[in-house]
Amino acid sequence: MASSVTLSVDGMGGDHAPEAIVAGVDVFAQQNPTIPILLHGDEAALNALLVQFSAAKAVCKVIHAAEIVPMDAKPSQAMRKKGTSMWNAIASVSAGNTGALMAVSHLQLRTIEGLHRPAITASWPTARGSSVVLDVGANVDSDPEQLVDFAIMGEAFCKALYGIHQPTIGLLNVGAEEAKGHDDIREAMRLLRLYGALLDLDVRGFVEGNDISLGTTDVVVTDGFTGNIALKTAEGAARLVGVFLKEALTSNPLSMAGAFLASSGLKKLKERMDPSNLNGGVFLGLNGLVVKSHGGTNAKGFATALSIASKLAASSYLSEVKANLARLIAARASETSAAIPVVEDQTA
Repeated sequence: MASSVTLSVDGMGGDHAPEAIVAGVDVFAQQNPTIPILLHGDEAALNALLVQFSAAKAVCKVIHAAEIVPMDAKPSQAMRKKGTSMWNAIASVSAGNTGALMAVSHLQLRTIEGLHRPAITASWPTARGSSVVLDVGANVDSDPEQLVDFAIMGEAFCKALYGIHQPTIGLLNVGAEEAKGHDDIREAMRLLRLYGALLDLDVRGFVEGNDISLGTTDVVVTDGFTGNIALKTAEGAARLVGVFLKEALTSNPLSMAGAFLASSGLKKLKERMDPSNLNGGVFLGLNGLVVKSHGGTNAKGFATALSIASKLAASSYLSEVKANLARLIAARASETSAAIPVVEDQTA
């Protein structure tokens, strides 16, 4: 089990914990047998499950936590309740309460120096592969400078996870034209272009909602309120398409025969639309890596979240973000000092 990466997992978080969590760890361990995992939660329950999953048992060390954070717990309650499986697992992968996980993660790890606020990122299926969208729920609103921070983090995340040398960046707006949008979004674009040139960011301009799924840019930056609505809308639309497709293919014997003939293509379509392939939202901007799995995911989805965590942990994501934020702070300070008028001393 020689590895430079160790994953810490909340074994009790999620709608189907701990069964789905241990099953997901087993799927991941079959593909990554050299990565050790710290599994936090009810020791008796977890050990009983590990007997059924040999790959997971080989890599896991169970660390007992007597309490859990309920899915309906308020973040403030989770922050006061130390010793839970979620608290002990930070920096971690958890499928538990999102607000509580963000609050506990922020309390323990703190934000990177120079960063205004952390953000949650999502990997989004597109016509070209996958894009990165942030923020999708950590912040209700974000000012222009915070959106610049998100662009820096999103670019580094995209490099680490997808190996894209210089990801393209777009800012979500109601239109692609430069004059569209409210004052804050236009100011954010001005700052992105200004600082993007200094930091060698490939800023393409504004993008619209449909551009996310088209993959117009590799990274899409937005505030958490808008991003979360867009994400939930896309998830609902995908489920609706699945329902319509199933109805169409089972409506009559002829349709069912056609579905049988097209089964290989339909299987490929189902695989591409499977949300478990992209499960795992990452809390960006903390002094550590925290991955939020969907609470209702299956074993395959949880294994995907573990893969994201291990890939990021082995990358230079954090060091790259810190370096670019340091350069951004210097640039902001320089711009501020240049804007302050010099008043000559008139005393003789």
